[in-house]
Amino acid sequence: MADLPYRPCAGVVLTNADGRIFAGQRAGFDTPAWQMPQGGLDKGEDPLDAAYRELEEETGVGRDHVTFVAQTTDWLTYDFPPELALGRWKGKYGGQKQMWAHLQLDAPDSVINLTHKDVEFSDWRWMTKRDILTAIVPFKRGIYKAIFKEFGL
Repeated sequence: MADLPYRPCAGVVLTNADGRIFAGQRAGFDTPAWQMPQGGLDKGEDPLDAAYRELEEETGVGRDHVTFVAQTTDWLTYDFPPELALGRWKGKYGGQKQMWAHLQLDAPDSVINLTHKDVEFSDWRWMTKRDILTAIVPFKRGIYKAIFKEFGL
């Protein structure tokens, strides 16, 4: 899969006042598939704008409910397992390159709304860094560790 391009994406580390991190259970999966909000960039879209857009699309949390804390300084990448690259992505991408934003939730949890168009998550919870690293799919573990390190979490 090394010869396939990376899909450009943006992601969000959303923290609450207690320092816990938002994680969502991917909708439509029979097995646990927890992750932080992320998604592809639209053509010409700024990665930070994409991060805010993905956060709102996936969690219902708008820009007016968060404070910007930091953004990764460079693209971070991970490779898809072959069955994902060839299955879901049909050989178009070998992985993802991502810019991440760390945002702080400044509103009550009640602003989080997973029931909207194109539901991404079926459930959510605040997790510790350790909990997320245990709950995510193994092929994302390395990039999550790099994100947490860069943001000092």
